[in-house]
Amino acid sequence: MFTKKLTDTVLDNVLFGRKGWEKLNNSIKEKSYTSIFVLVDSNTKSHCLGYFESHFQHDFKLLTMEAGEPNKHLETCSSIWASLSDEKADRNALLIHVGGGVVTDLGGFVACTYKRGIDFVNIPTSLLAMVDASVGGKTGVDFQGLKNQIGIIREPEFVVIDSNFLSTLPENEFRSGYAEMLKHGLIADADYFEKLASAALSQNIPLDDFIAHSVHVKSEVVKEDPYEKGLRKILNYGHTLGHAIETHFLSHPTSDRLLHGEAIAIGMIMEAELSFRTTSLSLTERDRIKKVFTAMYSPVVIQEADKVVIKSLLQHDKKNQSNQIRFVLLEKIGKAVVDQLVSDDDIESAFAFYSA
Repeated sequence: MFTKKLTDTVLDNVLFGRKGWEKLNNSIKEKSYTSIFVLVDSNTKSHCLGYFESHFQHDFKLLTMEAGEPNKHLETCSSIWASLSDEKADRNALLIHVGGGVVTDLGGFVACTYKRGIDFVNIPTSLLAMVDASVGGKTGVDFQGLKNQIGIIREPEFVVIDSNFLSTLPENEFRSGYAEMLKHGLIADADYFEKLASAALSQNIPLDDFIAHSVHVKSEVVKEDPYEKGLRKILNYGHTLGHAIETHFLSHPTSDRLLHGEAIAIGMIMEAELSFRTTSLSLTERDRIKKVFTAMYSPVVIQEADKVVIKSLLQHDKKNQSNQIRFVLLEKIGKAVVDQLVSDDDIESAFAFYSA
């Protein structure tokens, strides 16, 4: 599967590199929007807005939100809706999101709901947003402390991926995105997983090709199942436990919060153990998964009190049905299965496996 070089091409609505900017500018000119708004956060305003302006050929009005997951809520949406209304944005307005996953998720939800929907474009500036958040049409915000509880699935007009934005990305943010890329290998392409693991350990990463391949993997899954009724669920490998861990540490009184990819890395190690116990993942592959992730991500101490809260948060996972927790697990590296039920004893073993 790892055969396509897509970095200067067009993949459906996902555009790469120089040709991506050209198509975006030409398409906006053709559509004759009545107004264009650009949403940034306080970080991307400082570090990325200048590069965007040097490639974007149209006038726009700037909207700014505070950076970070703690600001991904309805109050922020309300502020942006008010700004759009004050500026008399109509249904032929365009909203462009220049930022990471928080900006693209929240901005997409704002666009989908303002006047029952205006066009929007994602220009991801973090690795995580490039390979995950900005692709696939999921928009949304956190609600009552739970990840992505309110949202809509709707594709943007375009996603423009330009890896030059990554030059200002902190190392931990880079690793956060790399975890999602490793996930794409685990669920769909064993060869890609090994290429990613080897490249990261040698620090010789052909980043543009890897980004393009991850986008290709996710796009193929989303095309077959856009509304997550079946196949698309495989993209949630590591996320059932990972989201609960991320949510818990987001509001933990003494521990540092975890970035999305850092929490999902823990989830993927734990769910490898669940796969070993529940599906047919071999002992060798289970241990290989743990070895790869522990080499890249610092260990996190999960106390007994943390575990109690994390297990309670599993009850709110969006894949649950009839109050049963449903996991995405691996039959082998490169092949995932959905809607798997596990025992409480197995979940305890997953925590122990991670901490061992």
